[in-house]
Amino acid sequence: MVRLKKSDYEKIISYAKSLLPEEACGLIAGKEIDGNKYIEEVYLLENTDHSNEHFNISPQDQLKAIKDMRAKGLIPLGNWHSHPESPSRPSEEDKRLFFDSKARYLILSLMEKDAPVLNAFIVENHTKVSKDPLEIVD
Repeated sequence: MVRLKKSDYEKIISYAKSLLPEEACGLIAGKEIDGNKYIEEVYLLENTDHSNEHFNISPQDQLKAIKDMRAKGLIPLGNWHSHPESPSRPSEEDKRLFFDSKARYLILSLMEKDAPVLNAFIVENHTKVSKDPLEIVD
């Protein structure tokens, strides 16, 4: 299970909508307890590809975020990105690029602008995809 604060959920949606038609992206950090992921920090990072079909996070931004996580006593839990024009599920490109089965990959669909959909996924061996329950809490 993945737990995300409502304020962070809204932060992700707002940032992703502000970058339309491009994909938005970032990292998530927090704590893991009994296999459950508790997101305590959401990082809003630049999609250096500036594309509506894929994203790339600069190594410098990634390093800066990791340093911040360590300073706060958090661990990296995965990443998030938006799909401006497609459903909340990993694309074939996503599956090829998602290599860490311990990470969670949050995908926000903005296909329906007034009804965003956020899901958490686990990807194993670049092919096996499963949803991880996502709970949004106050």
